[in-house]
Formats: sequence, structure tokens, C-alpha cells
Amino acid sequence: MARVVLDASALLALLFKEPGAEQITPELLDYAAIGTVNLAEVQTRLVRAGDDPEEAWIDARWFVAEIHPFTVEQARIAGSLVAQTSRLGLSLGDRACFALAMALDAPVYTTDQSWKKVKAGIDVRVIR
Repeated sequence: MARVVLDASALLALLFKEPGAEQITPELLDYAAIGTVNLAEVQTRLVRAGDDPEEAWIDARWFVAEIHPFTVEQARIAGSLVAQTSRLGLSLGDRACFALAMALDAPVYTTDQSWKKVKAGIDVRVIR
């Protein structure tokens, strides 16, 4: 299996056992990458849910095989995508995830249906 990118929403679906989580299989996780911006989003959500920040950090990182820093090139791509994605309500974290998927030439898993409307040459896989 080739590398895949997880959006914060996909990882949170797994952590909270939400609908669609069953699509994030153990085999897929062996090849799963996440960017640091999305990892921060996951930790933030866990802390807001009452988790200790250090435990939340460990939990956020537990399932992913690779963690990638947000690079200068990814920042440029994320900034460039705003014109196309703002009407869809995509955040900086969403655009950072797109940029990582583009950099890795990998499909991206998300829960956000609107990502399918973005024309960026990315294989978007919506899990619910």
C-alpha cells in the first residue's frame, strides 16, 4: 500500500469512534502521514474535550506512521488555495492538509464532503 494523508477530521473520527472510522483500517494506518498543523488541530480538540495536554499529544500521534512539518513550499500552496477554497469554508488546516497531500502525491482521507469540490489534482477520499 502507498502512503496516505489523514486530515484532522479523519483522525478525530478514529479517536472518537465516529461514523466512517472503520475506513481508517490498521493497514491504512501503517502508511498514514499527517502534517503538524493537522496534528495540532487534533491535540486541540482532545484538550478541549478535557484531556491533559500531554496525554492529548500522545493520543494524537499514536495512530500515524509519519508526521511532516509544515514547510515553506506547503505554506505557499496553502496560501494559493484560499481563492478556490474560501467559498467552501476550508480553513488553513484544511489547506495545509491539501498541500501535504500534493507534496507527497498521496490520497487524503477526510470527513469533509466539500473537499471533493476542490480542483487541485488530489485524490480526496471522504470517509462518511
